[in-house]
Amino acid sequence: MKLLISNDDGIFAQGIRSLANALAAAGHDVSVVCPDRERSATGHGLTLHQPIRAEIVESIFDPAVKAWACSGTPADCVKLALWALLDKPPDFVLSGVNHGPNLGTDIICSGTVSAAMEGIMEGIPSIAFSLASFTSQEFGPAVDFAVTLLAQLEKQPMPKPVLLNVNIPAVTQAEITGVAIARQGIRRYFDIFQKRTDPRGKTYYWLAGELLEDIEEIPDSALSHDIPTDVQAIRDNRITVTPLQYNLTCTPDLHSLRDWQFEGFPKQ
Repeated sequence: MKLLISNDDGIFAQGIRSLANALAAAGHDVSVVCPDRERSATGHGLTLHQPIRAEIVESIFDPAVKAWACSGTPADCVKLALWALLDKPPDFVLSGVNHGPNLGTDIICSGTVSAAMEGIMEGIPSIAFSLASFTSQEFGPAVDFAVTLLAQLEKQPMPKPVLLNVNIPAVTQAEITGVAIARQGIRRYFDIFQKRTDPRGKTYYWLAGELLEDIEEIPDSALSHDIPTDVQAIRDNRITVTPLQYNLTCTPDLHSLRDWQFEGFPKQ
């Protein structure tokens, strides 16, 4: 299959190098377009007020991998690849393997997930992969699962393009207890802005948020109580697979809002 891979950790990250090389070794046609430096937590930001540059990279990946380092955000990278750099659309857009989890409400800020989201917005099935640790350098199980998942999707395609958010626990292959199809949970942070002074005497602030709690989300009425959250499944050393969508409409509230009356304005 023809694969486009991006990330938010940058061109030199071990996660994307491991993923791209493994998929190339598995016989896939792999192209990499990712930021030229770390662009974590940039969400779905786009570069609109300055040019985007992309340079071919030849010394980082397997020779079979075509790679570009891009000056833009993760979403920029996928847009540029699809509309300017690739000769034809890929079969899949992949993002990662990210260094650190993208669980629960983390995905709102995630550049990793946003790169994959850009693919699904163009009608291309996409997958975001994250290793649930900021310190572990063992990407083997995550990469092995990615190769396995792509092989399965090649044999059994989804009925329609979908974005899958995949998190892999930072344990050995033998310690992984299974694969959970999970719903999105909640992770909350206690944000602290540290006030500091630079060498020129000017004040600046450094965001130093701490994970305050990760809790069980109240299930949607359409979801089974048997479906775990991604947060809980990772605690249990299970790989999590969560389908995501870019339509953020809160459908149940549409009905109650339709009953609102706005004085002086006609109701449609």
